[in-house]
Amino acid sequence: MIRPAVSTDLPILQDIEIAAGAPFRDIGMDAVADDPPFTLDELTEYLRSDCAWVAVDTDDAPVAYALAVVVDGGAHIEQVSVHPDHAHQGLGAQLIDEIASWAAVRGLPALTLTTFVDVPWNAPYYERLGFRPLPESDLTPGLSRIRDEEARHGLAAWPRVTMSRPVTAPVAATQPG
Repeated sequence: MIRPAVSTDLPILQDIEIAAGAPFRDIGMDAVADDPPFTLDELTEYLRSDCAWVAVDTDDAPVAYALAVVVDGGAHIEQVSVHPDHAHQGLGAQLIDEIASWAAVRGLPALTLTTFVDVPWNAPYYERLGFRPLPESDLTPGLSRIRDEEARHGLAAWPRVTMSRPVTAPVAATQPG
């Protein structure tokens, strides 16, 4: 089940992000695996903006989460993290569909995200969910700022791409993730 995050979820979201980052170590991206999770203050800001969602288990404990913001008139997905113990159950796709519904209610025409090109659970996964690469020449000022911030943070050490998907019908029912 997907629901809005609540304040008691926030420490668990940090644990999920750490666990979800660990597989990057297996593909030689130790710096990504070692990157600290969002702080509680940062997560609280997403919560206050109603831009944080969780996928929960049968005990209502978060096992995955997503964060979004509005950037230049579109819904930008800041983070999707699924605990590895709950991977391949469609939770990431369900969270993205929740963000798409949130965006549709607000009249936002597209979802965007930035991700690694060559990581199987990144760009190839998002392509299966209907996202397409956005050419650098089509980046809005806000998306360009996000890419610049990522580069300053060291993420440009590996190929990255900005991707976009129109806000349309959900795809989670047909895609694992």
